[in-house]
Amino acid sequence: MSKKVNVGLIGYGTVGKGTAEILVHNKQDIFEKTGIDITLKTVADLKIDKTRLDETLSLCETVTNNADDIINDPEIDIVLELVGGYGFAKEIILKALKAKKNVVTANKALLALHGAEIFKAAQDNGVTIGFEGAVGGGIPLIGVLKEDLVGNNIKEIFGIINGTANYILSSMEAEGKEFSEALKAAQEKGYAEADPTFDIEGIDAAHKIAILASIGFKTLIPFDKVYIEGISNIKKVDIEFAKRLNCKIKLLAIAKKLDDCIEVRVHPTMLPNAEMMAQVSGVFNAVEFVGDNVDKTMYYGRGAGGKPTGSAVTADVVSIARDIVGGCTERVPVLGFAKEYDYYCPIRNIKDVKSKFYLRFSVLDEPGTLAKIAGILGKYNISISQAIQPDNRAPGEVVTMVFMTHKTIANNIMNAIEEIDASDCVSDKTVAIRVKELV
Repeated sequence: MSKKVNVGLIGYGTVGKGTAEILVHNKQDIFEKTGIDITLKTVADLKIDKTRLDETLSLCETVTNNADDIINDPEIDIVLELVGGYGFAKEIILKALKAKKNVVTANKALLALHGAEIFKAAQDNGVTIGFEGAVGGGIPLIGVLKEDLVGNNIKEIFGIINGTANYILSSMEAEGKEFSEALKAAQEKGYAEADPTFDIEGIDAAHKIAILASIGFKTLIPFDKVYIEGISNIKKVDIEFAKRLNCKIKLLAIAKKLDDCIEVRVHPTMLPNAEMMAQVSGVFNAVEFVGDNVDKTMYYGRGAGGKPTGSAVTADVVSIARDIVGGCTERVPVLGFAKEYDYYCPIRNIKDVKSKFYLRFSVLDEPGTLAKIAGILGKYNISISQAIQPDNRAPGEVVTMVFMTHKTIANNIMNAIEEIDASDCVSDKTVAIRVKELV
């Protein structure tokens, strides 16, 4: 068996360039570790000017503007799809798999929405698809779930898996900024896109938790069943109340395996400061896996960027190259479990998920207001564990009041808020944030 493996890379953007630099400039180091000559043979991108190649591209055998030059090259063993998006990326992945080429991608959105079709195409053609870079950037997560924790039934996955949202919340806490100010700063530093919707509304994190939960719980997760709530309604006052409660607000992605169903959700969560996850700040990510034998394990690092994600893509390339040289096919199933990739397990409706809640009301400081709100909460069997009222206030003013509840199902909270917000005792919409218990 030849110990040379050729790679073709499609998409020379941030991640593509970071991956190419690792494969080219760390080629000797990778050879010394693997004994395999892994060569980046061809790079394809519509925007490449062949007359003005950078140092990395000048070291590649072929540079082209046509992705088909890679897919149709019989000497290329592994195709890297680093284009992003849905349409063209899906097209080239399916074409590459049909051409019996192994594929590596970091495209979490594509896999979350079209994973079933892509994974089946890989199985049908007897090749594999690696996607370590799709979740957590440079943090090893997919391989850990598929191989290192194979001796465990995964019970819970939760984490901070969007660096932009975490940067914004960290900035609001550290610098006392409102959400809009923190978002603007993130955009100026290149941590947020011009259109930040996917990051701040939790969609990016939902793509990632759908992938992790599919592997961890041995079932595909329909993306439209993932509950998603972003951070755009979080205000500075919520951050300040969280401090008074010895907590931090984080955008958490959570997946739990229960006896008869699965919970998969993304939403702002108030975390006690004593939780290690609460200390993860800035653009960093952290994920915790809980297995029945290993108990808690936690993984931390940069969740995005050219080099960190390129590191994860390279890990997939090396793993596949080792299998090619060793004559292995399908050594590890694409999703880490050997059964049909289908939707097996029901997803619990968010209304039935039980949590403690932080409730913030904007109320008129008038006699009877507190009793009226407490009465509505009581009507829906919501028990209050703590109330925080402002120290200085004048009658008739609008003031902020916070209630912390005992555990209750979300449906009770939703019904109570709907009735409270329709009443004349609040001047703005009520804010509800789930509170994670310290475990």
